[in-house]
Amino acid sequence: MAVALYPGSFDPITRGHVDLVHRAARLFDRVVLAVANNPGKRPLFSVGERMRMCEGAVTNIDNVEIVAFQGLTVEYARTHGIDVILRGIRAISDFEHEFQLAGMNRHLVPSVETVFLAPSAKYTYLSSTLVREIAAMNGDVSDFVTGNVAAELRRRLRAEAPDAS
Repeated sequence: MAVALYPGSFDPITRGHVDLVHRAARLFDRVVLAVANNPGKRPLFSVGERMRMCEGAVTNIDNVEIVAFQGLTVEYARTHGIDVILRGIRAISDFEHEFQLAGMNRHLVPSVETVFLAPSAKYTYLSSTLVREIAAMNGDVSDFVTGNVAAELRRRLRAEAPDAS
């Protein structure tokens, strides 16, 4: 059974991420969408919130499992018997960094391969960072995230907005 691990912060999950999950779900028997808990980063959403948003965003894809993890991605893959790490590549600038990670992961755990997928052309410019910035300025993010994620962004940013009184 071919299983792919798709790790990321998913803060928040975007339609570009969902596009990769859809395509990976056709290539692999199971896709494990792994929400990273990286204490060094300051995410907008907690791991639990990000997992719930991911669940809502990929609810129509049967062979996807959502998990949280901390530590080295390649170690998570090794300890869970997963042989493939899936990474999205939007531009050449992504490739250089991802290529280095793939090489290091191969050195650490030679049995785990990295597979790169490019998103659909309409998502090549899309990132979670841009979505957060647009949402923070009350921009419409509905083209970039699923409805459940847009609602969570509005709720979170409304709660964090300074009182206008």
